[in-house]
Amino acid sequence: MVSNFFWRFFMDKTLAKITYPHIIYRKDIANGSPVIEGTRITVKCIAEYYQMGMNVDEILINLSHLTSAQVHSALAYYFDHQKEIDSDMKESSNIAFWKKQVGRSSVKRKARA
Repeated sequence: MVSNFFWRFFMDKTLAKITYPHIIYRKDIANGSPVIEGTRITVKCIAEYYQMGMNVDEILINLSHLTSAQVHSALAYYFDHQKEIDSDMKESSNIAFWKKQVGRSSVKRKARA
């Protein structure tokens, strides 16, 4: 039988917040989406390259200012949040979604005028 102390210790360690080196969130960069620290490159951008069939080396050829560690960290974040990021990618490539966004913007501009 597992002691209560051991179980609490184990659960506290496993439920600790996961952090990703090189990945930050700032509201003034990409509306708070996860980005690679020191850049404006989003995790979503790296995930899109990955989904196009690129491996880490190929991504680094296209984004030569990044390091291998940065790309791996972005991919780790992506794999841990894949459902959410894939949904965001699908939405952002949806023409109808963007037409609605443009329509909302023009309504706001007309209201201000």
